[in-house]
Amino acid sequence: MEPFIVSARKYRPQTFKDVVGQKAITDTLENAIAHNHLAQALLFCGPRGVGKTTCARILAKKINQDGTEREEEDFAFNIFELDAASNNSVDDIRSLIDQVRIPPQVGKYKVYIIDEVHMLSQSAFNAFLKTLEEPPKHAIFILATTEKHKIIPTILSRCQIFDFKRITVKDAAEYLKVIAKEQNIDAEDDALHIIAQKADGAMRDALSIFDRVVSFSGKELTRKAVTENLNVLDYDTFLTATNLILENNIPELLLLFNKTLSLGFDGHHFITGLASHFRDLMVCQQPETHVLLEVGEGAKAKYSEQSKKTPKEFLLKAIEISNQSDLNYKASKNQRLLIELTLMKLASLSFSHEKKKDDFLIPATYFRNRDFEKTNDYSIVEETSNDEVAPPIKTTTEPKESAEQPKAVPKSIELKNLPKRVSGLSLSSLKAKKEHEAIKNPQVSEEDLPIKPFTEEDMQTHWNAYIQKIEKQGKKILASSLHSDVPRLKNSTTIWLEFPNSTMKKEVEREQGPLLDYLKEKLQNYSIEIQISVNEESAKKYAFTPEEKYQKLKEKNPAIEFLRKEFDLDF
Repeated sequence: MEPFIVSARKYRPQTFKDVVGQKAITDTLENAIAHNHLAQALLFCGPRGVGKTTCARILAKKINQDGTEREEEDFAFNIFELDAASNNSVDDIRSLIDQVRIPPQVGKYKVYIIDEVHMLSQSAFNAFLKTLEEPPKHAIFILATTEKHKIIPTILSRCQIFDFKRITVKDAAEYLKVIAKEQNIDAEDDALHIIAQKADGAMRDALSIFDRVVSFSGKELTRKAVTENLNVLDYDTFLTATNLILENNIPELLLLFNKTLSLGFDGHHFITGLASHFRDLMVCQQPETHVLLEVGEGAKAKYSEQSKKTPKEFLLKAIEISNQSDLNYKASKNQRLLIELTLMKLASLSFSHEKKKDDFLIPATYFRNRDFEKTNDYSIVEETSNDEVAPPIKTTTEPKESAEQPKAVPKSIELKNLPKRVSGLSLSSLKAKKEHEAIKNPQVSEEDLPIKPFTEEDMQTHWNAYIQKIEKQGKKILASSLHSDVPRLKNSTTIWLEFPNSTMKKEVEREQGPLLDYLKEKLQNYSIEIQISVNEESAKKYAFTPEEKYQKLKEKNPAIEFLRKEFDLDF
């Protein structure tokens, strides 16, 4: 029995043409070799399993070929691989530098492949700098890493950097199809696409998953076997869930979610998959975006069929609700209830395609005992007992019915040709509201307002009454400011105040509107004005510091000074 070799090793590319999904990089390396334009320090960076080490080995082999070697020659004596994860000390780098000086015995170049180079210590990086900048002519360094940001800038500046990209689902599925055909395995396209999606852009992971599923299902690789073995939610689950949502069938939808949980999936997996499903349905609605749908041909047909039944407005709202549930999932104390509530919200969405009628019926009882004017804006429709609508009653007749003719009271009235309704926040509605307010509260000309003379005593009486009013309302600061000076009449209609600082002035000026309205109404004089001035000298009559307070007390009672000296007191 021959030992089993995993597909990741068995089908490792031997030439640049076999590398999957990195055509730009492989073409660049081939051209550099062909034109003798290859740098001596290369840095391959990118996600795991995308071909960094493979390309490094192919490059090391290709630059040593001169056409005279055997076909199976691998130039093992010219290729040195160093795992920086376990050889990351200064001594390891010094040993490597000593080996670099020795020229190759076979071939033209010695290639040093340092994998996971970001694991080198700071001192090892520093020891490697000089050799990396000026290596011998026969030495080429290829550094590989998954975390380029961890490499110090002095290393990056000495290397030619190649960024490997994730392998697309389509490319991975095509490569898996070739391998399945070579192994005489009958594989469904949908099954291979699920494996490629599960690999998340890594070809090595896709091959490992492929071996695992083949061991489970044998020579027939079906979508059902793949989903069962990988424990992933099949798209049929989301197709069924979407149909139940569109039917507003909440009980069956909750049962489907419960069944999904019983299979070992968590609610987070379900809701994120459902959100992705809604996204795929939206992608299917436009022929230009079909390329964004990374599924097999069979699944694509089902997605297209369901996308025709789902309105665009529904999908936008459904994606928003599902995404919000995804964001709130980890913070929720009752995660199952959160997902169930989200599903109930989704099943409660409904978007009707019917155009809303501009005509609507108003109960005829509203118009009972009312006289109708001659107009074309409405028609009266009388409904019979058997749900049949009688012919409209014309409104072009006289509004009053004759004594001989009995007065007909219709059951409903249909209004037609009504003006288009507008939003309550539109400019049209705001304009109409202002016009209505103008009719409700007509503006009075200033010439018609009373201007009665008043005395200073009357003004001060109402002034104090207003202060008491705002004190009851809790406006203590404003009341204190108004109470700090006695208002006086500068002329017949101008009230003059003097404050010790500008802060009090600004406070009163900001709130003087209601005060003026109050005084104008009480004194029946609508030409009253308030004038405020600031006199900082008047502020000195207020004591602020302890010394100023003491001086005020001494002015009132000189014996306090004797008391302070007698007991030798201080501030």
